[in-house]
Amino acid sequence: MSSRITAHTPVRTTRRRARALAISAAGLAVAFALSACSGSTLPAATGGATEGAGAPASDYDAIIASAPKADEATIADSEWATRIKEAGVLKTGGSDSGPLWSLKDPATGKIEGFDAGLSQMLAQYILGEPKTDLTITTVDTRETLLQNNTVDTVFATYSITPQRAEKIDFAGPYYMSGTSIQVKSDTTDISSYKDLAGKTVVTQANSTGVTTLEEFAPDAKVITFTDNAQCVAALVQGRADAYVIDESILIANAVKDPTLKVVGEPFTEDPYGIGVNKDGDAKAFVNAWLQKIYDDGSWAKLWKATVGTVVEGDAPTPPVIGSADGS
Repeated sequence: MSSRITAHTPVRTTRRRARALAISAAGLAVAFALSACSGSTLPAATGGATEGAGAPASDYDAIIASAPKADEATIADSEWATRIKEAGVLKTGGSDSGPLWSLKDPATGKIEGFDAGLSQMLAQYILGEPKTDLTITTVDTRETLLQNNTVDTVFATYSITPQRAEKIDFAGPYYMSGTSIQVKSDTTDISSYKDLAGKTVVTQANSTGVTTLEEFAPDAKVITFTDNAQCVAALVQGRADAYVIDESILIANAVKDPTLKVVGEPFTEDPYGIGVNKDGDAKAFVNAWLQKIYDDGSWAKLWKATVGTVVEGDAPTPPVIGSADGS
């Protein structure tokens, strides 16, 4: 896939590139444009609620509705799916404040985005309807919420790492990202990780940003915060020179706030997985479902309706399932 900047206010100074993905089925090049993502760009999602009778369905709603539904035998073969079917709702962990990925519409209360849509597709596969119950998670709480079965799954731009894979299982990967750098739009002296030496850099505690900075910018002064909002606030308020974490999160921030920009190229490769409890057959079940939505085009359609609203070109080839198990 090739893509290019189309907006007059770029998220990234130069965004034409092609990245070879060692654990992806194909290369993926992504370029984002701010003007394509307004409040009306993403259609309304069905975050557990259903439209009233006669309400017009958006393209997003239609994509969710057309996604696969499991037959009774498939559900019966899985203890994990059977438990969710009996509960009547898929309990998910994630965010409601991430543009393109999982964002709550304040007018309708619906959650929309690529992560949100995937959780809704999985709910529909199991329950026959996209009924989800979202618990807001942070990098500090995701594994615990899965381990104690407060949530059934976590869809949260969740990077697969060996350390996390010791505590939980990851289905997927379902998307590829990479660590990048966010600065204020008027910043001119930071364009790569090599420029972070001596700078004050924020990242989320317990995120891959911490270990990435240790490796690539050991001379930076690193400050950690619990969540994305706190990191953004520190950057906007001038308490930090840069914010380092997954590129997808930073781009969503820049979509939300034009005083921010993403600079340089990603300098790591981060596979995103769907978090599930290690006990039982959840990982195998979710992987089988994920392959179905790869094969029938549902994954690509959802990508186009969400992340693809600010990216030119076709949907990328999804990563190979099982290619990044955290080992």
